[in-house]
Amino acid sequence: MPARPYRSTPSTTVSANRVLVVIVGPTGTGKSELSLDLAESLTAEGTPVEIVNADAMQLYRGMDIGTAKLGADEQRGIPHHLLDVLAVTDEAAVARYQTEARSAIEDIAARGAVPILVGGSGLYVSSVVFDFQFPATDPVLRARLEADLVEQGPGVLYARLKVVDPGAAARIGASNGRRLVRALEVVELTGAPHLAALPGEPVYWRPAVTLGLRAPREELTARLDARVDRMWAGGLLDEVRGLIPAGLETGVTASRAIGYAQALGQLSGRLSQAEAIEQTQQLTRRYARRQVSWFKRSQDTHWIDYDAPDRVAAARSHL
Repeated sequence: MPARPYRSTPSTTVSANRVLVVIVGPTGTGKSELSLDLAESLTAEGTPVEIVNADAMQLYRGMDIGTAKLGADEQRGIPHHLLDVLAVTDEAAVARYQTEARSAIEDIAARGAVPILVGGSGLYVSSVVFDFQFPATDPVLRARLEADLVEQGPGVLYARLKVVDPGAAARIGASNGRRLVRALEVVELTGAPHLAALPGEPVYWRPAVTLGLRAPREELTARLDARVDRMWAGGLLDEVRGLIPAGLETGVTASRAIGYAQALGQLSGRLSQAEAIEQTQQLTRRYARRQVSWFKRSQDTHWIDYDAPDRVAAARSHL
């Protein structure tokens, strides 16, 4: 499917309209750090700020090291929302997230503060920022497709999706069984592509300014590989070991998270540590490429170099 431009909304200042600020970009570019620096800069001038998480895996309690989640002591006193709201046995649902994130943003704005939506989960971000409607679900159809996933594997579902919706297949990839099931469900229910609910020229849900962090591919690759090494060195295996009694292995979404699936594989003996780390690095690099492709679709994003010394000033220049 060709990229479609997003329609801009009139420019306005943060202080005048409490516009929604959105910070996006691939994993490893410092989105959380920029959100905190920007929040402190605005707060110092009398504009209160609150941050809303848009990273799907940071919704899960206990999944901290593998998601680079900020701890309470790292949040610099800035209120954060939608962190640690799901158990590892819960299935993440973007439609539910959309409702909860928008409610949090409306509450923040009603308090006279600026909401900053920050994260790299493209569909989650878009579901909040744009006029995004989700097709209904069918429990019987969903159960049939999930049975197909178990019996036939994601590769077979991917091949089926390539026939009926090649654009969705390209975005999702051949290994994300949960999203393949959902895409096939939408196609069967509606007879239309998976993202047909996204208007041909999407419009904003409310006034928003989107800031994107970018990094040269070679530098990003090195950062991501090093980040995975730090995850293992920082105790990811112990974190995963502690989440197994809470049901991590049976969690439809959480158990398949990059890094967590590989750590489970290592703990079960299916993967060596070297294999688990290498696989996680490969999948992380692939995920970052998909993030770049997703966020490039928006022509309204103001891109900032991840290591620019004046990135806060650059960000503020667009507000």
